[in-house]
Amino acid sequence: MANYLLGIDISTTGAKALLIDSRGEVAGSATTALSLSTPKPLWSEQAPADWWEGIVQSIREVLTDTGTRGHEIAAIGLTGQMHGLVLMDAAGEVLRPAILWNDQRTGAQCDEIRARLGRERLIQITGNDALTGFTAPKVLWVQQNEPELYARGRHILLPKDYVRYKLTGDYAMDKADGAGTILFDLKTRNWSPEVLAALGIPAEWLPPTYEGPEVTGRVSAEAAAVTGLVTGTPVVGGGGDQAAQAVGVGAVEPGIIALTLGTSGVVFAATESPLIEPEGRLHAFCHAAPGRWHFMGVMLSAAGSLQWYHDALAAEVSFDSLTAEAAEAPAGSEGLFFLPYLSGERTPHPDPLARAAWVGLTLRHGRAHMTRAVLEGVAYGIKDSFTLIQNAGLGAIRQVRISGGGAKSPLWRQIMADVLGVELVTVNTTEGAAFGAALLAGVGAGLWTDVDAACAAAIAITGQTLPSSQMEVYQQYYPRYQALYPALAPEFRAIAAL
Repeated sequence: MANYLLGIDISTTGAKALLIDSRGEVAGSATTALSLSTPKPLWSEQAPADWWEGIVQSIREVLTDTGTRGHEIAAIGLTGQMHGLVLMDAAGEVLRPAILWNDQRTGAQCDEIRARLGRERLIQITGNDALTGFTAPKVLWVQQNEPELYARGRHILLPKDYVRYKLTGDYAMDKADGAGTILFDLKTRNWSPEVLAALGIPAEWLPPTYEGPEVTGRVSAEAAAVTGLVTGTPVVGGGGDQAAQAVGVGAVEPGIIALTLGTSGVVFAATESPLIEPEGRLHAFCHAAPGRWHFMGVMLSAAGSLQWYHDALAAEVSFDSLTAEAAEAPAGSEGLFFLPYLSGERTPHPDPLARAAWVGLTLRHGRAHMTRAVLEGVAYGIKDSFTLIQNAGLGAIRQVRISGGGAKSPLWRQIMADVLGVELVTVNTTEGAAFGAALLAGVGAGLWTDVDAACAAAIAITGQTLPSSQMEVYQQYYPRYQALYPALAPEFRAIAAL
C-alpha cells in the first residue's frame, strides 16, 4: 500500500529528499550538498546534471535509511530555487550551465525589457518589474551574448523542472514558478503572448503549466531504475521554494502571513485575486494553491544582519548572550536605528547601492543598544513589506507564521510582534519547502481533498507571541526609520561612485 509522500527540493546548496507519511509526519530526510560556480564577477551558475545526480543519491539514501520501498510512495512533489534558466535543445540536452536566481549579470537586459514593454505595462501584465533575479532577462542575455547557442535552444525550464524532466521525460512547470519568470500573465495564470512576442521568445519553447497539486507526469522506467522508485509513480506540479514553504507552514489563505526570518527575510501573503502593487515594489506571483495568488516582499539581510554583527563585532560572545543583553535595553534602543542594507535591498527599496548604517549613536549607547537596534532594524524592514501588502489591498492580517533561524529567539519574536502589531505563531513543521511539496503531492494523490485540508491535517500551532505594550513605542519610532532611506539614498549613490 502506498503510505508515503516524497518531497524533492533543489536549492542552491543541496538536493533534498523528504519522506512523510499519510498523516503528514516526517519519516526521513536526506540531502546531498551542491556547489555554485562563479566563473565571472556577478555570475552564478550550476550544472543541471549535478541536481539530478544529487537527488538520485538523496532519494536512494532516504529510502534505504527508512526501509521504504518504491511502491510505498503514493506521489512526488517538487520544489526548489526559483527564477533560474535551464536552456535545452530539441533532444533534451542541456546547452549551458543554468543561470541562477542570484546571478546579477542582466542589468542591461532588465532595462531593455522595460523599454520594449513599458514599465507600467510590464507590471500590469506580470505583476512585477524586471529584476536581474528573474528568468526573462536571463533568456535575453543568452539571446544577445551567446547567439549560436541560443539558436539551438528549444526548451526553457526552471531548476526543479529539469529534475521533473529527468524523472518523467515530460516538459512541465507549475504556475507559481511560471509566474516567477515574468513571462506570465498573472491574471490568466499562464504564459503571456504579449510579453513573449515583445522579447522574441518562441512560445513553443515554454512547457505547459499546472496547478501545484496537479499530476504532470509519472516516473519513467529509466528514472525508476536509478532512484529505487517505481515506474508510474505520479509527480505533481509542486511550486517554487517560497510558495511551497508557504504551503509547508499553512499560509494558504488571506490574512495568514508566512514570515521566514533566515539569512534573508521573506514575507509571503496569500491573496484570493491577482493583486498588484502599482510600483512593482512587491513580487506578485501565483500561489501553489490552485486559484490563489500571493504577494512577496524580500529583505536581503535579515538574520544575516545579526550574523554579520556577531561575526564582525562580537565573535567572542554567543548569540544567546547578545540577545540577553539586548533584552535589557529599552524598546527603541534610546533613539538608535540600524539600517539593515548590508547587501543592498530589494523590498521596498530595490537598490543594490543601499548601505547599512547605525543612525543616532551617542555616548550613552553600548553593545546592548547596538544589538537591539539590529533586531529592531530588521523588524522595521519587515514591516515595510507588511505596509506595502496592506496598502495594495490585502486587508486585515490575522496571524503571522514565523520560521527560520531568527525565529528561535524569543526576544526577536517579541520585537517582531510589537513592531508588526500582530500575533506571531510558530508551527510544528520545520522542513520548509520540501514539506510543502510533499503535501501538494498528497493532494494530487487524493490523500486530502485540497491544499487547505492538507495543511489543516498536518500543521499545528506550537507557540504564540502577542504584541505587548511596547507596540506603542514602535509606532512612534517606525516613521523615523521610514524617513532614513530617502534621506540617505543620494549619499549611498555618491559613496558607490567614489
